Amino acid sequence: MIKSMTAYAAAESSTNELAVSTEIRAYNSRYLDIALRVPSDYIALEENLKKLISARVMRGRLEVKIQIENDSEEANGFEIDLLRAQSFHSVLDQLRDAFDVKSEISLELLLSPGGIIKPVETVKDTDAVWPAVKECVNQALEQLDVMRKREGDFIARDLSARLERIERGLDQIKNKSSGLLDVYQQQLKERILVLTQNMVDIDSGRIAQEAAIIADRSDISEEIVRAASHLMQFRHLMQTDEPAGRKLNFLLQELHREFNTMGSKVGNAEVSHIIIEVKSELEKIREQIQNVV
Repeated sequence: MIKSMTAYAAAESSTNELAVSTEIRAYNSRYLDIALRVPSDYIALEENLKKLISARVMRGRLEVKIQIENDSEEANGFEIDLLRAQSFHSVLDQLRDAFDVKSEISLELLLSPGGIIKPVETVKDTDAVWPAVKECVNQALEQLDVMRKREGDFIARDLSARLERIERGLDQIKNKSSGLLDVYQQQLKERILVLTQNMVDIDSGRIAQEAAIIADRSDISEEIVRAASHLMQFRHLMQTDEPAGRKLNFLLQELHREFNTMGSKVGNAEVSHIIIEVKSELEKIREQIQNVV
């Protein structure tokens, strides 16, 4: 099954006190590259998150952003800095005595410098939030897979159409290269007549022998068989559930090699033209499979 590497997914999960959101953006990459953005208080979750993601995604660059809002009492506690409050209260007493102020020191006045009441610095319980984070990330990964499959279907249809054109081209090459011996004999006769200006009798047996040698050197039957096998394997890999991007790329390189060899061997202009059209289709396939998982 063909899957695209580029995709986007988002998911949200919440309980009474915990809200988690996940965004995943996937791009092309030869290998798996995970870039995580996790709240600093929950940085300890990174290792578990990478294991979770790498178990379901094989290739591509993934930019994963996770937000966690914890409204529990333990996560949002406050404490009083009594030493700071006592010091500030003492200073206010001195000012009141120095200026003979009769008013009482209010709570609002004590709080004005800030820092007397501050959030409690606690170690976040990552084990407690992990189930909710895991559920949210799994939902996003499922959506990512759905989008990759959907995009992959478009790629697969395009690849299938191009493979059909290549297979038709290969059949034409096979048919047009089967009778090249007679062509080589005629070309050899014409060349000799031009060089000798019809002043030398042509030995038909020798012409046939030389033409047979040329035909043997120009034989592309093995390349045709291998190319057909590669095309069949290419289609098979497109139907498997395993990630096929790297294997498809390898087969494409082999197909390029076979058609290049055919082009260098065959001296027939019509066959050469077909090979050029086939190689053009192969190049378009190469561009497509750069985005295949």
